[in-house]
Amino acid sequence: MPVTAKDILYEDNHLIAINKRAGDIVQVDETHDEPLDEKVKKYIAITYNKPGSAFLGVVHRLDRPVSGVILFAKTSKALERMNAVFKNREVKKTYWAVVRNKPAVASGTLVHWLVKNPKTNVVTPYTTEVEGSQRAELSYRLITELGGYYLIEVNPLTGRSHQIRVQLSTMGCPIVGDNKYGYPRGSRKGSICLHARRLQFLHPVKKEPVNIFAKLPVDGFWERFEAF
Repeated sequence: MPVTAKDILYEDNHLIAINKRAGDIVQVDETHDEPLDEKVKKYIAITYNKPGSAFLGVVHRLDRPVSGVILFAKTSKALERMNAVFKNREVKKTYWAVVRNKPAVASGTLVHWLVKNPKTNVVTPYTTEVEGSQRAELSYRLITELGGYYLIEVNPLTGRSHQIRVQLSTMGCPIVGDNKYGYPRGSRKGSICLHARRLQFLHPVKKEPVNIFAKLPVDGFWERFEAF
């Protein structure tokens, strides 16, 4: 599906944020499906009547089955500065995840060392540092329980591949639909119940606080949690 005005969460001359649909890829991969960055370029070109290809820089990424806030840069200066913001961890990322198993502890911090297998695209967690591993840290808290499902808020302090998915699974709470990391079955929609809910940072050019918030998907499941 193309990007339309209703998908835009934030936009100015420097940045544009989209409420990504689960199933969209951010950049081209081996599937050669049309990636989100190309869809956003088309939206900008059509909306602002820009001839040729509009500039768009990918600031960060979300896994294909994940929904929610994703940010792009509309200028090379904004891209360079936002890359520094993310590298220096001057951004607060908030995710919501739905699991079937109640966390043993209602809130806490998880630290693992992760190793990604590039051939299988699977991340393996370790409790201590091993060769080739990257340190991953997140904090979490249990928000509520509804109908046997538990809603967890997650704030990753690092930005590792598949980090939230593998770390929640490691504490016994695989994300609903994520059969890659321990949930018993996958989703026929190609999605998992992980949503990038909020992104907060200081604007790299205007130096003003930016708080971008993404509504939950309308898919017959997520809506029950919107009140929280």
